[in-house]
Parts: sequence; C-alpha cells; structure tokens
Amino acid sequence: MSNTVETLVSQRVASRVRAKDATLYAFSEEAQACAENFMGWTTLASEPPCPVASIQAFADEAVEQGIRHVILVSQGGSFQAPATISAFNQIGVGCDNRVAFHTLDSDSPVCVRELFASIDPATTLAIIASKSGGTIEPRLLFGVVRRHLEEALGAEATLSRLVAITDPGSALEAQATSEGWRAIFSGEPTVGGRYSALSVFGLVTAALIGIDVQRFVDRAAEAERRCAEDSADNPALDLAAFLYDAYVDGRDKLLYLAPPEGRMLCPWIEQLVAESVGKHGQGILPMIESDPLLLSCDRGDSTVVVYDAPTTFEDDRADFQEGLSCIDGAVPRRDYRFESVYDLAEQFIMWEYAVAMTGHLMQVCPFDQPDVALAKALVLDVLRDGAPEAAYTEPAFDGARPGVIEVRQSPQFADCTSVRDSLVALLSSAEPGDYVAIDAFLPFVGEDRLNAMEKMRHDIAEVLDVASCVEIGPRYLHSTGQLQKGGKNNGVVLVLSADETNDIALPAEADSLGTLAKSQATGDFLALQDRGRRVVHLHLPDNASVTLRMLAQLVCTAVAAASIGCELGVTD
Repeated sequence: MSNTVETLVSQRVASRVRAKDATLYAFSEEAQACAENFMGWTTLASEPPCPVASIQAFADEAVEQGIRHVILVSQGGSFQAPATISAFNQIGVGCDNRVAFHTLDSDSPVCVRELFASIDPATTLAIIASKSGGTIEPRLLFGVVRRHLEEALGAEATLSRLVAITDPGSALEAQATSEGWRAIFSGEPTVGGRYSALSVFGLVTAALIGIDVQRFVDRAAEAERRCAEDSADNPALDLAAFLYDAYVDGRDKLLYLAPPEGRMLCPWIEQLVAESVGKHGQGILPMIESDPLLLSCDRGDSTVVVYDAPTTFEDDRADFQEGLSCIDGAVPRRDYRFESVYDLAEQFIMWEYAVAMTGHLMQVCPFDQPDVALAKALVLDVLRDGAPEAAYTEPAFDGARPGVIEVRQSPQFADCTSVRDSLVALLSSAEPGDYVAIDAFLPFVGEDRLNAMEKMRHDIAEVLDVASCVEIGPRYLHSTGQLQKGGKNNGVVLVLSADETNDIALPAEADSLGTLAKSQATGDFLALQDRGRRVVHLHLPDNASVTLRMLAQLVCTAVAAASIGCELGVTD
C-alpha cells in the first residue's frame, strides 16, 4: 500500500466525498465555497433527483411515435457523456442504437451540412443540452438546426420536435416553456457539467438510444458504494493515488491507449481531468495516443491508462496487443477493460470520484473552471469589435485556393515574418517536459483532413520527443483549454482556423458559423497570449483537404528544422 493510499484511507477521503464534505477543499475559502455548491454528483445514481422511469417513458414514447433520428446540440460537460454513451453503444459490444444518434458541437458548416444530409426532418428529435442555457455555441447551433427543421416541417410542427435539458430558472427553460416544446428536463444545479454523466444530461440520451436506464443507474449506484469505501480495494482511491503519485514525480501527461472501439471514452476523461485539476499553475494533461511505439522509450513525464475493449476485427486486437508490448516498462500504467455499454456507468463513477480525490491531494478545487471565462469574454469582444490585426499575412500555398494565411503570434515570436519561420520558432521553443497542442477549429470529417492532422501531431511527438495532441475546437475550450491557460506554462500551442467557402448565415451575434469559429480561435489565441503562453494562430483561406495536406507538409518541414536547431542549441 502506497503512502498516498494510506493517507486517503486514514483521512476517510472517499467516504467524505460521497457525504459531500466540502471541508476536503478547505485549503482555500473559495475552493470550499465552490465545493459546497457542486458536490451533488456523488449520489446521482443512488439518489436520482429525477425519476428514472419518467426518462425511460419519454424515450419509449418518442420512438413509438416514429422518431428515428436524434440530434444533440451541446458543448462541454453536457455533451461528452452522451456522446460517449451513444458511440460505445453502436460498435457491436452492447445493444445497437434504436435511433440514429447525431451529435453537434462543431461550428463548422461542413459538419452541419453533413449532419443535415443524414437526417429525415420528419422523424427527427432535436435536443439542446446546456446547464446555463446561455453558452454561445449550442445556442447559435441549435438555432441553425431549428431553422432547418422549420423549413421542412413548419414552425408549429417543429415545436413538438424540440427538447431542452437545462438547469431550473435558465433562459432556455423559460423559452421552451413559453413556446411549448415537446419536453423540458431539469438538471441538478449542484452538479457541474463534467460530473453530469449520471444526471438527465446523460440518461435522456441513454434512454433514447435503447439503453435500459434503470440497469445503467443500478450499475452506477453499486459503483458509488464501492468508490466511497475507505479501503485500499476502492478502485477510485487506487486511481487517485496513481494520478497524484505520478504527478508528484513529474509525470503530468496522462496517455490513453485503447483499440479504436474503446477510444470514445477518452474525450470524456480528457475534460474531466484537464478541467478539474488544470488550474493555478498545476494540471494533468490527458490525451489519446494512437501509436504505442511513441512510448517505447520513457520520457519521464507520462503515465498510461490502457482500456481493452472488444474489437470488431481480430487483426485490430492483435495489433493493439502487439503495440502494448512495446511500451517501456518504466512508464507507470493502469489497465482497465469494458465489455458493454453498461460498464461505462462504473467507469464514469470511478473517474469522477478519483478526480475529486486527486483535487484534494493537489489542493486544487476540482469543480470550477476559472480560466474558461477569460476565453469566452475575449470571443465576445472579437465578435463585437472585430479581430485585432494580424501580425502579417502570407499568400496561400501553391496549388491551394487563392487567398492569404493570416498569422497572429505571441510576443516571443514577434521577429518572425513568414509562416515557416513562425512555425520553426514555435516548435523550437518546446523543451523536455513540454507538450505541443494543435488546437484546430476545423471540420474533423473526411479521411484526408484527419490524416493531415494526425501527420502533424505524430511528427511533432516522434521528432521532437514531446507529448503532442490534436484538440478539436470549440470543444477543447471547455476541456483542455482550461489547463492550457490555467495550468503549468509548459504548453506550446498552434491554433488553426479557416475561412468557410460554403458558410451558414446566423441571424444575430455573429454573421455566420465561420465568423463564430474564427472569433473563437482568435479569442482563445488572445487568452493564451494573455497568460504568457507560446502560441501562434494561423487562419487559412479554406479548410479543403488539399490545403490541410500542404499545411501538414510545412509543419513537418518546420519540425525537422526545429529538431536540428535544438540539437545545435539554437532556439531563435
């Protein structure tokens, strides 16, 4: 038994978490006050604030009445658990979804048009999930979805296809009530978004896609009991000690490894961990690692969580197991497995309890997100006043659509006057223990686009020997964006955005979805710059696959140049 495990057991931390004991976070008045207001999640399964039977009845009735498509428009914590549940339930390891479930948390018109092409408005239910009801992305995106349904069905008929999941008293609740939407589900105000998997935010989705929500909740309730035990056998306590001990040893990167069928849990873990403990100069950065060979030599700054899951193809399983055998034995590791969607209920509870305990150990409040508000405010400033002038512009790549690349860069790179030089300077600044994040406000659809992003990430990790990740905008703003701005200043960030050639107009607040995405990318660049981070923002003339492939080639060239410069001791 490690010293940390003994400490957690002797201080009865697990049982105090379940009892909603806010004095666990009495290391500051602000932390304790926040905990007093946001620990309602600890008994969501064993003491559901909303009758599970009513959720199941609503879902069953919708399906019986012909609903075959469900669109969830959401962002952040209200989005991740439903997306995870739905994705895991349609890969053949549990019950297949009884409706086609579509998620929308992207500003990209490409993603929106792809969604509209895949649904039949006559059999579609649209859900907006937002605790506050005021988050800009889901609010504007839902307006686009609603307009699409109204054009097909008419305004009056569309009201019977609209569902709101929000906290009591929100403007969204008032709107849905006054207009007569199909249903309104009230969230629990004492549960923050990233801890809401077992609340109505997760359960409504689960019921619609065909999961037996009572069985799901029962599994979670049993997990709550186990994770509240002050015992070394408590899986959440073990995980908390694993995360904290590694962090104290300088291992502040948490790498998630799984076969393709098991990777959908990582975005949920990513938000929970990064946003909960990534603040006040501390933090643990979680990320998916698709290539175990990058862990064949221990860098000394990473830990690994492995999730085994049933695979569709035997070759995939063999490749996954072979990859695991390449991991350096010095890298601390925890192994888990799930067989069906119902196992997710236990995983949600284990991670929530573990991260709450990790926050106690790190003396960081796990229930607030102080640096997310800065980026939100700056985005609104950009939408109102326009973006600040670019540091410079450069003609787009030869062979790409005509246009220019706008470049904004933090003061560390003020002398750079070409895209290549800015990239080389940015990447050359990466030192051992740093990480490189590619924050992309781009459509993550189409194999060529995905391959281009992965090519950049992989080359950075392999050649520069640092952790590297691709983050999806605007999703990451409510996830790792907190850690990038509020955690340790060991991030090197490349922000990417692009003009939209087939944009979608908006009636208010932003001219179009493309304008919104560019404003969010610019606002986050300004927030990162305000926090003294090393950051470059490239705004491309378009997001076509050929443009992204050309960008990937340039980035990989810059990686090689940065590597040579680092070997020679040259950093500017």
